Amino acid sequence: MSDLQLVPGNSLLTATPEEGRQLAVKLARLIIKLTQPDDEKRRQQRAIYADNPMMLISIGQTVAAEFATIAAANNYWRDRPETR
Repeated sequence: MSDLQLVPGNSLLTATPEEGRQLAVKLARLIIKLTQPDDEKRRQQRAIYADNPMMLISIGQTVAAEFATIAAANNYWRDRPETR
């Protein structure tokens, strides 16, 4: 197993929904890096998914799933007055 930290800071808690969305993107990118650790192969594969709308939609779905997890961990930011 890689020593790659899959949950930066070991926490899903964020101050705002925007920070939560940014964390979701980062988590999605980390799982791709873990799945394909070779930098050059990932660069080569970008050309494949860049022109494939279904693969791009799949990437969006991955980020959405990560964001749903983060939002739940943050109780949808309901208890934080700065996000109201």
